[in-house]
Amino acid sequence: MDFINRELSWVDFNERVLLEAVNPENPLVEQLNFMSISSSNMDEFFMVRIGKLERKKDAGRTKPDPSGLTPAEQLEKASQKAKKLIKKQYDIYNSFIIPRLKEEGIELVSSKDIDKAEKKKLFGLFKTQIEPVLTPRVLNPKYPFPLLTAKRLYISALVKHEDHSEAVGLIPVPAGIKRLVVLSEGTKVRAMLLEDIISLFIGELYKNAKVNACMPFRITRNTDFLLDISSVDKIIEEMEKTVKRRSYGKPVRIEMPENGDNRLKNLIQKLLGASSDIVIPIQGPLDLTFLAKEVRKLKGFGHLRYKPFTPRIQPRLKDEKSIFDIIKDGDLLLHHPFDDYSAVVRFVKEAVEDPDVLAIKQTLYRVAGSKPFIALLAQAAQLGKQVTVLVEVRARFDEENNINWVRALEKAGCNVVYGSIKWKTHSKITMVVRREDDGLRQYMHLATGNYNDATAKAYTDVGLLTCDRQLARDGQAYFNILSGFVDTFPMTEIVESPYSFRDSMTNSIRREKENALKGSGGLIVAKMNSLSDAKIIKELYEAADAGAYVYLMIRGVCCLKVPEHGRIVVRSIVGRYLEHARIFVFYNEGLKDTYISSADWMKRNLDKRLELTIPIKENNIAKKLHDILATEFSDNTQAWQMQADGTYKKIPQGENKISSQEEFMQKSQPPFNFDEVFYTNPKP
Repeated sequence: MDFINRELSWVDFNERVLLEAVNPENPLVEQLNFMSISSSNMDEFFMVRIGKLERKKDAGRTKPDPSGLTPAEQLEKASQKAKKLIKKQYDIYNSFIIPRLKEEGIELVSSKDIDKAEKKKLFGLFKTQIEPVLTPRVLNPKYPFPLLTAKRLYISALVKHEDHSEAVGLIPVPAGIKRLVVLSEGTKVRAMLLEDIISLFIGELYKNAKVNACMPFRITRNTDFLLDISSVDKIIEEMEKTVKRRSYGKPVRIEMPENGDNRLKNLIQKLLGASSDIVIPIQGPLDLTFLAKEVRKLKGFGHLRYKPFTPRIQPRLKDEKSIFDIIKDGDLLLHHPFDDYSAVVRFVKEAVEDPDVLAIKQTLYRVAGSKPFIALLAQAAQLGKQVTVLVEVRARFDEENNINWVRALEKAGCNVVYGSIKWKTHSKITMVVRREDDGLRQYMHLATGNYNDATAKAYTDVGLLTCDRQLARDGQAYFNILSGFVDTFPMTEIVESPYSFRDSMTNSIRREKENALKGSGGLIVAKMNSLSDAKIIKELYEAADAGAYVYLMIRGVCCLKVPEHGRIVVRSIVGRYLEHARIFVFYNEGLKDTYISSADWMKRNLDKRLELTIPIKENNIAKKLHDILATEFSDNTQAWQMQADGTYKKIPQGENKISSQEEFMQKSQPPFNFDEVFYTNPKP
C-alpha cells in the first residue's frame, strides 16, 4: 500500500503555489503575491517541518513514517527537494518576474544600473535617513558571536584595518525602514533594495578601514520545541518561553548570495557553527516576501491586479429584523469570502447590544487584531453579560498576539480559558444564550475558519448560523469540556475530536465500502486542507478497492497515492483565495450524510486537538454544500489532479473555461449539481 511522505507532499504543494506566479490567468501584481507566498511558505517549512526532522534525528529516532522513510532519510530527501524548489523559485524570479515588471514600468535596479545623479540622491538619503539607524559592528574573536535573529537580513563585510588585520563586520538591516527604496515614480518606477544601498555605501560605516567584500545573509532557525505543560496555569508561561526561544533555535538554513565572496561565506558559516548542508545559494534578493509587502503596493498599477470583488449579503440578511429572528426562520449557510463576513460580526455585535442576551461563549484560534471580536467581547463583559472565551495561546506564530488578547479580555472582565493541557483547541464556535418568551434559547455560529476578519477576505470557508436545540445542547456540553471538565459530556449529533471524530469518519467510510460491495453505490466526496493520517488513508484505499468512488479535494499535503484503478480522484485548487473549508459527504444510499468541520484528516486533528464536526441537518443547506463541491470538481482553470505516480498536472481547460472561485463570485448559487458530477457518471 503506497503512501507519499508528508514533507515531500508539502513541497509539491508549494510548487503549485509557485507556478501560479507564471500562470497567465493571474495579473502580474497577483503573480508577485504567489511568489511571495511561496517564499513565506518555505520559511515555515524550514522552521517547522525541517526543524522537527532535525530534532528527531538529533534524538536518535529511527522509526519510519508510513512511506517507509526514517527521520534522517526524510530530512535528506525533503531538504534536497526544498533546495530544488528554491532554485526554481529564483529561476522564475529572474527569467519571468523581473522582465515582466520592467515591461510594465517597474524596474528593480542594482548599483550597476544607477547613474551619477541617482547615486548622489541615494547618498543623501543614506546619510540622512539610513545611516543614523544602522549599528555597524566589528566582530572580535575574544567575544562570543552575537545572537542573530531568525529571518532577519544582515550584511556581513570583510574589513581590513590600517594595521592590516582583518575582521568580519556585521550590520543588521533595519526592519523599520521600507526595504524597497523608490528612486523615481509615476508611470515608470525605478527602485532599489535597502540592503543594496547599504552595501553601496558601506565604506561610510567603516571609514578607518577598507571593506574588501560584503554580502547579505539570512538565517532560518528551528522553531519546533517540545513543551512542558503540567497545568493550565503553565500554558502561558511556557508559550512565552517558546516565543523567546525562537530567536536562538538551532539554524536549519542559511541563505547567502550565490555570487557572494567565498571567503566571507565560509567565515559566516564557521562563525555560526553550521554545516555546509544547510547553506543555500541564492540567485537574487534574499526573502522574496518584499514582492507582496512593498512592490505589490506601489500606486498606479491597478490594471495589473484582480478586478475588485464586493462580497454579497444574502437576501435574508438584508431584513431589518434582528439576526436572532432571522436564524429562527431557518439555518443560514455562509460561504466566505463570497458571502460577506459582516454577517458573523453582526451576530456577535447584536448579541452584545441585545439586553435579552445573557451570555456569549466563543473560541478564538487566530485573531487578526483587536477588532472586531476582541473589542466586542470586552464590551459585552463590561455591560454585565457572562462572557466565556477560549483563546488558544499555542496557535503557531500567533502565540504572542493571543497572549496579549488573553490579558486584555481578562482585564475587561471576561472569563478566559487558555486551552487544554493536552490538546490545542482548533474548533470554531460561538454560542449566544438569549432570554425569550418561551425560555432560554441558544444561537450558534459553527465554522471551518477562524474568527479573523482579515483571513475571512482571503480564505474560502463555510459557516452555519443555527438555533437547532440539539446542536445547542451539544455546543453547551462542548464549552463545559473546554472550561475544565475531565469527562466528555454526551454529544448526540456534533462530532468532537479527539473523542469521536476518528470513529465517526472511519465508520462512514466503511459503510460506503459495504454499500459498494452490495451494489448500492459507495461514494465519498471530501474537501480538506491536508490528508496524512495513515489509518484513514488505508480505509479509503479499501473502500475504493471494494468499488466505492472517492473524490478528494485537498489543497495541500496528501499522503494518499491514487491507485491505478482510478476510483480515487485527488485534486487541489490553488487560486485567488486560499481554499480552507472542510466538507465531508458520504452518499449513504442517497441520504448524503454531510458535515462541515474545523478538522483535516490528519493525526493531530483526529487524535490530538479539540475540534468540532457539524452534521448538516437542513436539506437546502446540504444541497448548497454538495453543489459547492460539484463546482470545485468541475474547475478546469485553477485545479490540479494527482497522477498515479504521485505528481500533479493541471486540469486541461477544454472548450469551456471554468474557475470555481470565479463562479462563486459571479453566482449566488453554485452552478454545478452534485448528482450529475459525482453519481450519475462518477468515473473521472
